Amino acid sequence: MEYIRAFITGGIICILVQILMDHTTLQPGRIMVILVITGVLLGALGIYKKIEEFGGCGATVPLSGFGFSLWKGMKEAIDKHGFLGLFEGGFTAAAVGTSAALIFSYLASLIFQPKIKK
Repeated sequence: MEYIRAFITGGIICILVQILMDHTTLQPGRIMVILVITGVLLGALGIYKKIEEFGGCGATVPLSGFGFSLWKGMKEAIDKHGFLGLFEGGFTAAAVGTSAALIFSYLASLIFQPKIKK
């Protein structure tokens, strides 16, 4: 049942993003920023935690889940360190995912030879 809930949750997020892509002139980069900000805002309102509890990885893997992760890290760091936690929290919460993305993209660049299109 856990897999079905994750599939449904991730699928709904993908459907909403696809509708946004099809019916607006927004560029993909802006849509990605909207997803991260949506995760932060829904996290601040306490809504994304419920979505995450229901959908599991279906909610944490999309970029909205990354935004929620940033929110959680900042909230915990602010509670612990005060105002300085505002600057520290997002970095510590997202460090593992960001590091993994950098390492794996570097390894992929060593394995595959990119070709410039003319």
